[in-house]
Amino acid sequence: MDGSRQEEKEDSTFTSISLVDDIEHSSRIWHPRLKRLLSKMMNADMDDLSARVDAVKEENLKLKSENQVLGQYIENLMSASSVFQTTDTKSKRK
Repeated sequence: MDGSRQEEKEDSTFTSISLVDDIEHSSRIWHPRLKRLLSKMMNADMDDLSARVDAVKEENLKLKSENQVLGQYIENLMSASSVFQTTDTKSKRK
């Protein structure tokens, strides 16, 4: 191996070790902060999702109730109208 290649290899090894050390040092400092921040964000997201689910459930119950009222109303209209009364087709043919 010539001298320049040996120097490049040593430089890259030094850089790699240096970066790993920097990352490890940074992770010791930032890790607890990041954990707290992520925890807060996840809790906020869960709270938002929970609130949305509750709102959708309420809306769903309201719409079901309205649909029952409308269904009953339509049924009453149909039973009161002669257009929707059943006819006996056999008696008309005789």
